[in-house]
Amino acid sequence: MTFAEDTLTDDKFLSGRLRLWQPSRGFRAATDAVLLAACCPAKAGESVLDLGCGAGAAALCLGLRVPGLALAGLELQADYADLAVRNAARNGIAMDVVEGDLTRMPARLRRDFDHVIANPPWYPAGGTPSPVAGRARALAAHLPLDAWIAAAARRLRPGGTLTLIAGTDSLPVLLAALAPKLGSAAVLPLAPREGRAPPRLILHAKKGGRAPFRLLPPFVLHAGAAHDGDRESYTPAANAVLREAGGLLPLFG
Repeated sequence: MTFAEDTLTDDKFLSGRLRLWQPSRGFRAATDAVLLAACCPAKAGESVLDLGCGAGAAALCLGLRVPGLALAGLELQADYADLAVRNAARNGIAMDVVEGDLTRMPARLRRDFDHVIANPPWYPAGGTPSPVAGRARALAAHLPLDAWIAAAARRLRPGGTLTLIAGTDSLPVLLAALAPKLGSAAVLPLAPREGRAPPRLILHAKKGGRAPFRLLPPFVLHAGAAHDGDRESYTPAANAVLREAGGLLPLFG
């Protein structure tokens, strides 16, 4: 199964350094994928698994920022998996994409990785679904977050890292799901503006980690107190990540 060409848009990420085909009426990656990639501490020569990779946005942003990675992606929906393969080839970034369910990990991915990244669905499965089937399936949380964390823990080598983006209201569930295999958790809240409550966060954890939990100062995306016309008004720090392919690792120490 694949998307028809006339149902796709050609989207620029990282100021056009990365070009991705995405469905015009399905789940569409945006800033979350770029921010997730910017927080993964992968280095050249290491391996990264993207759980629920969609059309490949997060993994390919990471692959562009850190050349020489061994990238792999797991995607439940066949049409999105096919699109991730096409997007990787289009951008000249090697990525092994496998269609499958994280609760029944395909044999090709049953190995240890240095890093796992994930952007799990965040809407309750019982809520009002999107009329677009692919978007509904991508956004609805059919699996609990602890299943995502358990799958990540099984795929990480000792000392490997999980980087995950989720809603701030899920933090208690995320932290409870880390034990006993993952620890050394650090949380970076993502605030839309200074003084605004952060609706999203990025969680770092390490397999076998024992360091105390750390709550980091919020990363602020937009300057000013309110939206000003059609301008994006990103802060200089956010612009460096979203436009210039910068990383956020210094914030995690």
